[in-house]
Amino acid sequence: MKDADARALLRDLFDAALAAARPATCLAPYIDALKPPKGRTVVIGAGKASAAMARALEDRWNHPLEGLVVTRYGYGETCKRIEIVEAAHPVPDEKGRAAAGRMLDMVKGLAADDLVLCLISGGASSLLALPAPGLTLADKQEVNRALLKSGAHIGEMNTVRKHLSAIKGGRLAMAAYPAHVLSWLISDVPNDDPGVIGSGPTVFDSTTFADALAVLDKFKIVPPAAVLAHLKAGAAGKIEETPKPGDPRLAHVETVMVATPKRSLEAAASLAQARGLEVLMLGDNLEGEARDLGAAHARQALAIAARNGKPTVVLSGGETTVTVRGNGRGGRNVEYLMAEAIAANGSPAVWGLSADTDGVDGAEDIAGAIFTPDTLARAKAKGHDPKAMLDNNDGHGFFQMLGDSLVTGPTRTNVNDFRATLIAPTGIAP
Repeated sequence: MKDADARALLRDLFDAALAAARPATCLAPYIDALKPPKGRTVVIGAGKASAAMARALEDRWNHPLEGLVVTRYGYGETCKRIEIVEAAHPVPDEKGRAAAGRMLDMVKGLAADDLVLCLISGGASSLLALPAPGLTLADKQEVNRALLKSGAHIGEMNTVRKHLSAIKGGRLAMAAYPAHVLSWLISDVPNDDPGVIGSGPTVFDSTTFADALAVLDKFKIVPPAAVLAHLKAGAAGKIEETPKPGDPRLAHVETVMVATPKRSLEAAASLAQARGLEVLMLGDNLEGEARDLGAAHARQALAIAARNGKPTVVLSGGETTVTVRGNGRGGRNVEYLMAEAIAANGSPAVWGLSADTDGVDGAEDIAGAIFTPDTLARAKAKGHDPKAMLDNNDGHGFFQMLGDSLVTGPTRTNVNDFRATLIAPTGIAP
């Protein structure tokens, strides 16, 4: 297969996955089926897709509504009835804190005839940065930075975040009681757990203060004194826990997944099959160290190539982790892809793409990258050691140096990581 054809095919598969999760597309049937309440409709939301979700709602639903959503800088949309605020991600800032506070105030005092429509997508946890009483935004920022570098998976990170928050872990829904709370979620987490998506502001929380302390201990994170005191007080029963299953204050809560990683992978698989490729689906919930997964997928690809069969694409999703030990910029998709390229060792039959569907791999405005059979040779020709750059967690520097970064700009959706490994045995056309 020609290199240009392989690159174009991988990008087409990624674009198909994105298209399946665009808010205007995935929300349409739910908006059309939504019946207006007897009372007010208050729209709130957070995440990288939340502004696009709000825009889709305004464009298709002509009934009275009001509201506020917060999204990442650069991910805003123009809305007439719903206020859009842009704030920082992945480390929260004052704009996110202020918006979260206003959102909480908006849902207080509503009646049973009112509807709170909550639009949540990946990134909401950082964007809804309202510290619990006694904590500051600086406290949350420090803990967040430490978690992002620790290698903790998203469930562990959000366990801590929920117990430092005045709005996450079901507290937003508690404040809205007795109004009907309908949450439309675009999932960016393995297994589509609504309690993990955006740290679950409108659903019950199965984790505890003690669990949050255990996460910090596991990753040897020493938090600010106020954070440690807060978590210890909660574990001792001196601070009210997040609402648990069966809490009557969540009796009027309804939660719907409007887009998931699995649906996006299925869209990519359908396109691949239409192009004549075999598809091997590894699942939408893969976790673990990015570099370990990348090396494992390369070994699998080499085994498939050795059989010299039909061109095949191996698809997977999920959210890996990166334990940052070097001075590089991290990024789980580029870390995965570097490790895959190194393990593939220049095989002429293997290409790969790995990217975050939100367009941001780590803290970079780069979605991910593509590797090709000559990736290692080109790097070495430029005087760079791929293994050394991987050990330095410098995947973004590596692929930028080669011109192989994948830059999408704001996608305004987020269904987690997308990975595609293309195996085209030598001499076999697609």
